[in-house]
Amino acid sequence: MADLKINFAGVELKNPIVTASGTFGFGREYGEYYDLSKLGGICVKGLTAKPREGNLPPRIAETPGGMLNSVGLQNPGIDAFITDELPFLREFDTVIIANISGNTVEEYAEMAEKLSGGNADIIEVNVSCPNVKAGGMAFGTSTEGVTAVTKAVREKTKTPVMVKLSPNVTDIASIAKAAEDAGADALSLINTLLGMRIDIQTRKPILNNNVGGLSGPAVFPVAVRMVWQAALQVKIPILGMGGVESGSDAVEMMLAGASLVGVGTACFHNPYAPLDIIVQVEQYLDKKGIGSAKELTGKVEPV
Repeated sequence: MADLKINFAGVELKNPIVTASGTFGFGREYGEYYDLSKLGGICVKGLTAKPREGNLPPRIAETPGGMLNSVGLQNPGIDAFITDELPFLREFDTVIIANISGNTVEEYAEMAEKLSGGNADIIEVNVSCPNVKAGGMAFGTSTEGVTAVTKAVREKTKTPVMVKLSPNVTDIASIAKAAEDAGADALSLINTLLGMRIDIQTRKPILNNNVGGLSGPAVFPVAVRMVWQAALQVKIPILGMGGVESGSDAVEMMLAGASLVGVGTACFHNPYAPLDIIVQVEQYLDKKGIGSAKELTGKVEPV
């Protein structure tokens, strides 16, 4: 049987499949279906310095091949996460990735400091959330913004720092390089694409926030392309995500340059999707006679 273990930015994961932030809550609901220890890692719901109620409904809309969300980072705040949610997550033998988003550089730095000392195995710095009116989105669309946030977080923690990049940019490679140069240990991409739906009867946007983040199978080719472009530019490892629904998708993402693969929207219609994908990746490796999952990363053959 193939070896599924992955060393990612100095952190050992038992397999390359993690859950994507915002789609898995803090694991409690999915923990009713299966042992969360089977996952390579859990990326928790996005955290902010203070509790947030999120955007007003409607904040979910169906789309061809996916969905739009404008939840707006509803969460209990970082202090409540550390006190109330982290002890539950630490009951499982899996890597905990804490996703943080701020309105200011100082907020990012403050949260990173709180997550040091074992409160997270990896800190995912969300500079790219398209469904809030301020904060991450502004930082994630420029090299200057990404550099400022990454440097501030890097100075406050020794925990591995992974910067989550926005696809809503013209040059993903330059953004990726800026994060690496500023001290990021890893990258994750892509976040959702900015999208919109309109009710033709009322002639009003379906989402109360007008726009939201597009996820699901429709974005998968964009995600593969951007992971490939980023991987050509940087030397640090990448967590690839965006529309992954199957083991074949996960393998494709790894061939493009990802070391880990995030599963998000698929969990909504199949809670077991991450576990199914782990099995399917292992079956692919065994069928191809590949001894280790890490041998897939970046092995796309140039034309």
